[in-house]
Amino acid sequence: GEPVKGPGRDRTVMFQESALFPWLDVMGNVMFGLKLTPGLTRGDRLAMAEKNLELVGLKECAHAHIHELSGGMKQRVALARALAASPRILLMDEPFAALDAMTREQLYQDIQEIHFRCGMTIVFVTHNMREAVCLGDRVVLLTPHPGRICEEYFVDFPHPRDINSSGLAELSARITRDLKGATA
Repeated sequence: GEPVKGPGRDRTVMFQESALFPWLDVMGNVMFGLKLTPGLTRGDRLAMAEKNLELVGLKECAHAHIHELSGGMKQRVALARALAASPRILLMDEPFAALDAMTREQLYQDIQEIHFRCGMTIVFVTHNMREAVCLGDRVVLLTPHPGRICEEYFVDFPHPRDINSSGLAELSARITRDLKGATA
């Protein structure tokens, strides 16, 4: 109900690439954005960073250098950094596109758990229909150039969802057929 006129502390973005600072260790990357949050002491920032690294399963890697991490670990650091600001809305732009299938599947489970624990709204952009149905409660299909809403689907499966379940496969196949029809 509020127009968005620019950046705000209530929302944060997680990109396709981890966009981590190679000169900072894992902890430094997670704490980076917190330096801009007024009223936080270094101890507050450290505690928030540790909490979010634990949430994404990387607490033991807090002092690792970025070049020592796998692609999945880098995306987990980026997720911890995004969550550290305690946003009301997390915008995710195809954050798992470059990851291997096993890492993606684990992150699907992790995102669902994080959403359950943190309760924030997550807007997830993806071209992967199964991913959309697994993670989303609502899937909005956009037309190409210019992007307009052409269809909306409500996903009524209980969480946590398994990306390999037959119900998700059926719904994602239906959405894919609709998408092909919208772009034809």
